[in-house]
Amino acid sequence: MAVTSNFTEPRLTYVDDQGHRRALTLSAEAPRITVGRSSLADITLTADGQVSRLHATVEWIGGQWTIVDDGLSRNGTFVNGERLAGRHRLQTGDSIQIGNTVLSYLDHGRRASCAKTQARDSSGLPTRRSLTEAQKGVLVALCRPFQHNATYATPASNQQIAKELFVSTETVKTHLRALFGKFGVEDLPQNQKRAKLVERAMNSGIVNEHDFESEPAP
Repeated sequence: MAVTSNFTEPRLTYVDDQGHRRALTLSAEAPRITVGRSSLADITLTADGQVSRLHATVEWIGGQWTIVDDGLSRNGTFVNGERLAGRHRLQTGDSIQIGNTVLSYLDHGRRASCAKTQARDSSGLPTRRSLTEAQKGVLVALCRPFQHNATYATPASNQQIAKELFVSTETVKTHLRALFGKFGVEDLPQNQKRAKLVERAMNSGIVNEHDFESEPAP
């Protein structure tokens, strides 16, 4: 993938193996960017022995750029100094350490809107502890089609959730209404609520890949 310097778009900046400053422009038309030691990676860090062949991926999902390292790497990926577990929604200024290499995520065009969204989401999102076991079950089932970082998935239907959890569709609807309220999406148009709920649950880490380890009912 070509590395460019179009500073009007979201981008990752880093120093390459030759010591040159590089900038990779991100586009939703190429929704998955790989980072690793392999020569086939979009961002290739061949000289860094701490980097795995496929170390992490940067993905466009739910209208946001995210970084994912679900056990892909040997030495882990760190975002703003903290080891990444699952998926992290990138905010402008985020520092990503992969081996001895640091990548910076920049999106000046959305700096103000991202700051407002982050403040709204951080004040409005629940914690895992604040959800009942039944609500967590419904939420995980709703998000299950997105496991393994599926890009073009859609949220599970009420019928699919009911079948997985051995409950009625009315019970599923009741729990979803509660979840819509807790995640602050109850005022969205009906056809947007489920996708936004999935986005907020997964980008915040409230639902992660470890939640999908148990297989749904056949």
